[in-house]
Amino acid sequence: MSMTDVRKADTGRVLRAVMCAFTAAFLIGALFAPDLKDIFTGLGRIIMLPAQLTKDYFKPELGSISGSMLNYFLVGAVCCALMFLPEAKVNGGTVLAFFLTLGFCSYGMNIVNILPLMFGVAVYSLIRKQPFGKNLNFFMFSTAIAPLITHVLFYYPVVGETPHLTLLGVVLALVIGVVFGCALPPLCAHSPGFHKGYDLYNAGPAAGFLCFLIFAVLYKTLGVEAPAITADLGEGNWTFVNVFCIVTFALCVVFGIVLNGGLKDYGKLFTDSGYKSDFTAKYSVGSNVMNIGIYGLFIVLYYNLVGAKFTGPTMGAIFCMLCCCCNGATPLNVFPIMIGYVIMGLLNRAGVTAFAVNAQAIVVGLCFASGLAPISGEYGILAGIVGGILHYCLVTSVPAIHGGFNLYNGGFTAGIVCFLYVPILEHYFKSKKQRREAKA
Repeated sequence: MSMTDVRKADTGRVLRAVMCAFTAAFLIGALFAPDLKDIFTGLGRIIMLPAQLTKDYFKPELGSISGSMLNYFLVGAVCCALMFLPEAKVNGGTVLAFFLTLGFCSYGMNIVNILPLMFGVAVYSLIRKQPFGKNLNFFMFSTAIAPLITHVLFYYPVVGETPHLTLLGVVLALVIGVVFGCALPPLCAHSPGFHKGYDLYNAGPAAGFLCFLIFAVLYKTLGVEAPAITADLGEGNWTFVNVFCIVTFALCVVFGIVLNGGLKDYGKLFTDSGYKSDFTAKYSVGSNVMNIGIYGLFIVLYYNLVGAKFTGPTMGAIFCMLCCCCNGATPLNVFPIMIGYVIMGLLNRAGVTAFAVNAQAIVVGLCFASGLAPISGEYGILAGIVGGILHYCLVTSVPAIHGGFNLYNGGFTAGIVCFLYVPILEHYFKSKKQRREAKA
């Protein structure tokens, strides 16, 4: 296909090509990883070992960098294959689902633990008599509780030192997959009523409450001892993560400029409030691809400035944060959320708060706090800063209610922040649009 053909292609086809290119990039990254010799043994550890929040797949004892990159490629290949299903429509929501799914491939998700959950969405499609392609995004969103599948497959009901696959585990995984896959779509449809459109991670509250229920049944109700929530982190690899991310994001910027309209309306996209916005429907495909690159570079710059360790979870957080780039998030409306996190991190130096701004839990937490971008977009910088502060305060406490098995923990937290915060904003303050109308 010539560049002229690419420029004439519809937005969905171009975005699908970009996501396929990212998937290929992860395979190339695996081949250039510093521990290439451990690529298959690392992937084996990733599949078999507990995936509960937060396990660093870059750490040699839990996986390997090359194995993680291969895992990214395999999961990405499954997601891209789904995009070619009949009646599959690729839009901003698909970009969100794709990058959000891939973001957990270096902590919590693997090519095995996603399959029972996707099977559940397939069952849902059959029950509803819908083409699989129509539920494309739900196939990817269903992977939110992938760590729970690993646990029931290999470590339920008794947690042992070594993984043991049992018939009970397989049956439980499939049952959980069907329950979750069938319940998630209707709950996601009702989630905007919970957060009123101010949480870009719309599936976060739905996945969080569902995981809370399933966790309660499997452990509290049945009297099974729940595994402790413990982080297992390595030292990361600054060079590998930075080189991979900077190169791929820079290429997106270049491609966006080359595409017709890349520079034409990016300024409008950049200043969009992000509230109930699908950028793919409002702006040119070139400006959307540019935002993927510019927003990605912005995230990498932030993590470098705060001194984050570039572990598996940090790399995953970059892509989880990137996922909303075509669905409402820009560097402009996310920046106030970051300021809120930085303020709380600085208070840590004074002994006021428990976590530094570059602590792993906070690094990951920020990526989902960015889902509150419409708050700063609609109500201004100060409102966004307060939203970031509230998210910081809650994000490390929420895992206790779902056992650490919900990968969308930060998105769930963002939904809770919206539930508590947005009604107060609406009651006491005017949005930017309301202020402009009143002034006029």
